[in-house]
Amino acid sequence: VQLQASGGGSVQAGESLRLSCVVSGSIYSPDSMGWYRQAPGKQRELVATLTHSGRANYADSPKGRFTISGDTAKNTVYLQMNSLVPEDTAVYYCNAIYDDIIDGARPFWGQGTQVTVSS
Repeated sequence: VQLQASGGGSVQAGESLRLSCVVSGSIYSPDSMGWYRQAPGKQRELVATLTHSGRANYADSPKGRFTISGDTAKNTVYLQMNSLVPEDTAVYYCNAIYDDIIDGARPFWGQGTQVTVSS
């Protein structure tokens, strides 16, 4: 399973970005997909997740500013980020989880895409 993330970049505070992540290499769709981020010197943290059934979950920080959505037919998940602030600066990682009846939840990670927000 491979995850390819794209859409990062450098923006000014208040602007928007849209991240995309495509999952390939499996005939099955992930049971859930999500976005995590890691700022310099900090641990990786949850941003948002989306289950295959369409239920979204957000961390407190981006709630109300970020929207996660998906296209199950394309095995793609998006993260629309509005009203960006410098604290959103981080490497954003795409995540996909496959629930295996024997092995349990198997996570896969993308390579990360840099988001830089300047004030």
